[in-house]
Amino acid sequence: QVQLVESGGGSVQAGGSLRLSCAASGYSVSNGCMAWFRQAPGKEREGVAAIFTTSGSAYYAGSVKGRFTISQDKAKNTLYLQVNSLKPEDTAMYYCAARAGWCGINWVRPDEFNYWGQGTQVTVSS
Repeated sequence: QVQLVESGGGSVQAGGSLRLSCAASGYSVSNGCMAWFRQAPGKEREGVAAIFTTSGSAYYAGSVKGRFTISQDKAKNTLYLQVNSLKPEDTAMYYCAARAGWCGINWVRPDEFNYWGQGTQVTVSS
């Protein structure tokens, strides 16, 4: 049974940083596409960043490029998202997701992913 457990969210002021973690069990982060999505109240879930874990190739949404960094620790079977220079518009529930295979251009689509965590809340105040 696949389980993805996020942690590391919190409340920070604009300009602050957090490191989100996604611990995987029953799923190897060494082979497949893993991603971070976020969803703000009243908005659709959107893809933030993804990584093809086999090669380490990373993909980012334009709104976070240069501020967020996705990475993996294969030994710990854990996915990370370093979020820097946070803005109030980054406030959302952040979710970890996983699926087999290459990320591809559709990595931003939530319906492309089979496995999801429960989310961790990030709140940024101005």
